Amino acid sequence: MTILAVIPARYSSSRFPGKPLVQIGTRPMVQWVYEAAKQCPDFTKIVVATENDAIADCVRAFGGDVEMTRSDHETGTDRVAEVAERYPEMQVIVNVQGDQPFVTPQMLRQLVDPYLRGESPAMTTLACPLDLKASYTDPNSVKVICDRHQNALYFSRAAIPYFRNEGIVPVYHHLGLYAFDHNFLSQYAHLTPTPLEQCEGLEQLRVLEHGFQIRVCLTETAVLEINTPEDLEKATLQFV
Repeated sequence: MTILAVIPARYSSSRFPGKPLVQIGTRPMVQWVYEAAKQCPDFTKIVVATENDAIADCVRAFGGDVEMTRSDHETGTDRVAEVAERYPEMQVIVNVQGDQPFVTPQMLRQLVDPYLRGESPAMTTLACPLDLKASYTDPNSVKVICDRHQNALYFSRAAIPYFRNEGIVPVYHHLGLYAFDHNFLSQYAHLTPTPLEQCEGLEQLRVLEHGFQIRVCLTETAVLEINTPEDLEKATLQFV
């Protein structure tokens, strides 16, 4: 099994420009993500995908591999898809989000586990148990509900499902890590944006709206993502 891990690292983030280069402890964030991915023994190759020379120089300085991409990609997955075209020998492509410096090798292995077991889902993603008290109504916590085969039925920022009756249902906290069958990723890159995707601001809904399945792999807990300067403050507190 050949697996390419791509870390999309865009400089011009609307919420946090230059985010991949911010320092966490003694290292820039992009280095944290790269080194976490390097610890996963299942990855054949790891590259950072960026449109920015400063990020590329940073990656090369710590010994990482980098691929330059176009600057007009709307999503990280589009950037990953561009790089994947340069590696036709890779069977599985993993999108290791560049804002997850604390991702663990165990989480990455759980993400690709279906492929390692000989299955061939079009796409996988990662989720963990949802804290219903803290996160059920939080729009920043994306929820995913699944069918009996652990395929996603829907992703939403809204409080889903509605509990008319109490009970245990397959609702999880979605974590933004993805893996793709190489051939499907090539298809994904050409799928047109969809109404629910644009309404919720969740690119994975494009896959469901076009009639494809997403396998939801489970992990134990979430890790801190760096989306805002406030998140960075929380991360740096670990090194005080």
